[in-house]
Amino acid sequence: MRFRFFEKPHMNRFAAMLAINNLSYYIGGRPIYEHASLHVKPKDKIGLIGLNGKGKSTLLKLINGDYLPDDGSISKSKDCTLGFLNQDLLSYLTDDSILSVAMQAFEEAVEVQKQIDQILKQMEVDYTDDLVEKLAKAQERFEALDGYSMQAKAEEILEGIGFNTADLNRPLKEFSGGWRMRVMLAKLLLEKPSLLMLDEPTNHLDLPSIEWIENYLRTYEGAVIVVSHDRLFINNCVSKIVEVANTQLTSYEGNYDFYLEEKELRSEIQKNAFENQQQKIKQTERFIERFRAKATKARQVQSRVKSLDRMDKIEDVVDENAAVNFKFSFKQKSGRHIIKLEDISKAYGQLDILKNTTTSIERGDKIALIGANGKGKSTLLRIIAGTEPIEGKREEGYNVIRGFYAQHQLEALQVSNEILEELKQAGSDKTELELRQVLGCFLFSDDDVFKKIKVLSGGEKSRVALAKTLISEANFLLLDEPTNHLDFISENILIQALQQYIGSFIVVSHNRHFVSKVANKIWYIEDKQIKEYPGTFDEYEYWRNEVSDQNKADHTPQLTKRSEKQKKAKQKTTLPENELKKLEKELGEIEGEIKELENKIKLLEDEMAKPAVYSDPDQLQAVNLQYSSAIEQLKEMNKSWEEVFGRIEDQ
Repeated sequence: MRFRFFEKPHMNRFAAMLAINNLSYYIGGRPIYEHASLHVKPKDKIGLIGLNGKGKSTLLKLINGDYLPDDGSISKSKDCTLGFLNQDLLSYLTDDSILSVAMQAFEEAVEVQKQIDQILKQMEVDYTDDLVEKLAKAQERFEALDGYSMQAKAEEILEGIGFNTADLNRPLKEFSGGWRMRVMLAKLLLEKPSLLMLDEPTNHLDLPSIEWIENYLRTYEGAVIVVSHDRLFINNCVSKIVEVANTQLTSYEGNYDFYLEEKELRSEIQKNAFENQQQKIKQTERFIERFRAKATKARQVQSRVKSLDRMDKIEDVVDENAAVNFKFSFKQKSGRHIIKLEDISKAYGQLDILKNTTTSIERGDKIALIGANGKGKSTLLRIIAGTEPIEGKREEGYNVIRGFYAQHQLEALQVSNEILEELKQAGSDKTELELRQVLGCFLFSDDDVFKKIKVLSGGEKSRVALAKTLISEANFLLLDEPTNHLDFISENILIQALQQYIGSFIVVSHNRHFVSKVANKIWYIEDKQIKEYPGTFDEYEYWRNEVSDQNKADHTPQLTKRSEKQKKAKQKTTLPENELKKLEKELGEIEGEIKELENKIKLLEDEMAKPAVYSDPDQLQAVNLQYSSAIEQLKEMNKSWEEVFGRIEDQ
């Protein structure tokens, strides 16, 4: 990897921390990038989007140094640090606890902690001035590294992305790949690199965790490049879109909504340019064909042939919202009732997942099963499918034919088969022409249908597996995270297919945009019961926010009344009005001093983080002394505030 370093150690917020210039990269002679350029500034929040197989993950690996460019350069500033979360981390295993793995982000602080422990052990048998001095320096360094709060920070982030407190000391190897990925994400967030690169982070996150990450990334101090096919996630946490298409990197200054508007305008211009060029090409080709045999026109013909060869071809516009038409026809129509669950209970050992819950699915129901991981969504899906043993009664309706899609369907594909052959073996009575039409809807056109399964990307395999599910005679579909690994165009195709589907389905998904487009009922598991909201996801979200606001409003008066009662109970003496005013004035002055101290502490923290201070032991010690003094002053001022506030509150 050819990294060139800028001379200045510090960048302003407008200078590029990472510069990609004229990048070219080829795989098997196929160009992924040709003369592509991109500049990343310190505060940039970039959403990297594009079709599957166009080079999004490849770009992150090029930046990280895992791949070497064939031409061009990738330059980064001296103080630019990289953090990269990719799918390869799923295979990482260790006996260490997930808390220990996450705390590896504080490598230096952990080492200093070990030094402190060692010195203290030595001092038990050999108390010398030299050891005291070593201990003081180590403790100062530990405090400068914010070592006293590192465990609390690690716990906060791990719990923020979905871990229970009880799980923090469990070995990493006990968790599934998705949960291990969360641990590596937590470690990365704690490291706080100046450039954070995330490859499909939402694939392994539930809705609460996705929302938590959104909020975290919005306020992240460094730059972020995130690859994601979750358009709502992208829309909520980035301020710049970079599209990977036609071997180039095209920037749009705004979120995903802005990108869609701007892309439409640019696409219209590109479409007109493409059509004009095609018309010119046809005219030129007609001239060449007409006068090819005439000697008097030989020079003109050759001139036009050369002009065609030199012409920079304009790509046609790919319509991401292209309408697709699926013709679903079942030999057997299901009865009114699809599934009835009565007094269902399910437990794993002492852990209750469901307890005496009752629900039903009727013909025409399009259900989205949402909620946090670990609540039992996948278990419930298996119960509905009839593959999970339960207590209670499960009754399947008349003429119900089930079709199941989950990520393991990708593994069930015959890798030696061609795509068309795979669909032919799916048991459908559709003709080859009909199958090719379905595959065309899933972006497999012309000779693409003869590709071997083994050469397909993860996203392409997902499309094949989905196509197999949709062409089946099933009148009831069970879909587990069907949008994982799908790009925006493929997701839109699936949305349209399910909107046209005349049967019933239940889908587990954390993709809010997808759910909002396909579901007419929302299910969630709460207090070991299956709860239902009889409406769309957008209506459910509005209702949930209304309930939350109402609960806050309901609790506020109660708290106020309780507080008033407590004040009356505590009231013993009444100070004169002038004395009370003095106390209130004193409280205001203390609050002002606290604010000044907090600002001072923040400035000192920033000062200690500067390489010029960090690398100078004397300067660092001087700043650290100021910092320690400010911390102590703040503690004292907080005590004073509590004392004065208590006196006022007693009145």
